[in-house]
Amino acid sequence: MKAMVITGFGGSEVFAQTEADKPIPGKNEVLVKVYATSVNPADCGIRRGLFGPRIKLPAILGYDVSGVVEAIGENVRDFQVGDEVYYAIGLLDGQGANAEYNVANELIVAKKPANLSHTEAASVPVAGGTAWAALFDRASIKVGETVLIHGGAGGVGSFAIQIAKAAGAYVYTTCGSYDFDLVKSIGADRVIDYRNENFIDIIMKETGGEGVDVTFSTVPGELLARSLTVTKVDGRAVTVTGVQGDLSPATFKNITVHFVHLENARPKLEALKKLIERGQIKPVVGMTFPLNQVAQAHQKLEEGGVGVHGKIVVQVAGS
Repeated sequence: MKAMVITGFGGSEVFAQTEADKPIPGKNEVLVKVYATSVNPADCGIRRGLFGPRIKLPAILGYDVSGVVEAIGENVRDFQVGDEVYYAIGLLDGQGANAEYNVANELIVAKKPANLSHTEAASVPVAGGTAWAALFDRASIKVGETVLIHGGAGGVGSFAIQIAKAAGAYVYTTCGSYDFDLVKSIGADRVIDYRNENFIDIIMKETGGEGVDVTFSTVPGELLARSLTVTKVDGRAVTVTGVQGDLSPATFKNITVHFVHLENARPKLEALKKLIERGQIKPVVGMTFPLNQVAQAHQKLEEGGVGVHGKIVVQVAGS
């Protein structure tokens, strides 16, 4: 099968196209023909060597999958050949979706939302699952609460806005002014230009000095620490990035701070599938690249800026 592998750690130049053995499904596993995958910050981090020797080279990256079951192994109960599925692969597996086929344990696989293309579905598992875990599993968001989502136009942020709205929350979000229309279109109630406005001043003024119930940081740096200022007493703060700055205000305000790492399991994908098929969540796909241009897809994600929003998808089948 055709695959894009990294032969070393570094910039996007470490990608190389190769022919790899087509995997064979074992017990409780399904063989999936990959139609699309996407690029996540973790892909770029692994490529740069942030996980070091835990990644065995050469490695196939790509942790989102949307595709079709081509074969099933012994004891597979929930899938049959021809099923359209989507799922997230473990980050350290080394056998990712930048290839024509992938094998996965059926416990992490779910049926693809019927109203999504494979391109759209490939944007969901990692980013959508992370946003779900942050807001429900960690923050336990409730109807009528207020939430601040940093980076609302990004992959995780765009799902977080829609999930929070589906849960009945009032949503503040930060992004560049060029993405205002986008985040408003997916449900943001109040949009703050992170370059030209002070989110602390705005939120404290608009909430009468109380702040919000939940803050969710999808952007690295000191945003988690700064967001504690606008988090209510007894509130919750969640991050998917590293921590910088002083977190001591969390102690004085009795704020619980949560760190989110995606657990690859079917229930989150099935819950997201329901919201997607009801029209409450719509994936935001910003750009697509063919498999042999996965290096360019990595470059775009790392550059960011104007025009880079939502998820960057890599089309595998037919590319």
